[in-house]
Amino acid sequence: MKETKAAEETVDILAVGAHPDDIELGCGATLVSLAARGRRFGILDLTRGESGTRGTPQIRAAEAAAAAKALGARFRQSLDLGDGGLRTDRDAELQVIEVIRRVRPKLVIAPFPADRHPDHVRASRLATEASFYAGLRALRSGAAAHRPQSVVYYASSYTQQPSFFVDVTDAFETKMKAIRCFASQFYDPASTEPETVLSQKTFLDAIEARARFYGRLINVTYAEAFVSPRPPTLADPVAAFAGYEPGFDGSLR
Repeated sequence: MKETKAAEETVDILAVGAHPDDIELGCGATLVSLAARGRRFGILDLTRGESGTRGTPQIRAAEAAAAAKALGARFRQSLDLGDGGLRTDRDAELQVIEVIRRVRPKLVIAPFPADRHPDHVRASRLATEASFYAGLRALRSGAAAHRPQSVVYYASSYTQQPSFFVDVTDAFETKMKAIRCFASQFYDPASTEPETVLSQKTFLDAIEARARFYGRLINVTYAEAFVSPRPPTLADPVAAFAGYEPGFDGSLR
């Protein structure tokens, strides 16, 4: 992983989060699965997480770098758009546009537009609008115009009716390894810092439970879910549902 401040190479997927650790929680296993298929991805954190109750921006930066390495990211870039009041003004938009144009992703993955944390809501809007504006040739910047094929959304606090699932059974433990890189944020019985929603053991238990629930819906062990404004194309609808009813022999039961 490149540990430079600015992304320097093109990728297939750009995963956008409001805070360090949002990507790991929301779509980390999907990114690991895609990397195993030869897809290249990068991570863009829109803030440094400076308003968090636990840890410091410096600690979180080190944790984020370790987590990105665990996931297999080609780079992780951090902007400074204001944790606890994420900016969506024109300057903020142009910063995201510049990243999109530089790394030229086919797909952007962003937080779902409705969530408990207002920063997630703002991050979703910023990523979506910047992805469109990045394709305007008349908008001059340091890189050529580029528009991703689509923006799809991962869930954070609130669950949504998914448009599609990704089987992440083989990647789930790597996702949890990356999450555990954020030792300042999550469950640590030896920590003396104030307890938060994230630092409770039940929080990580819920992350696994949700992945298991999504997996059950498609008959795998673990899955991550995404919402897409436009449905993905299925080349083979028959193959897409293979394994949904294991052992079914055609009789009704």
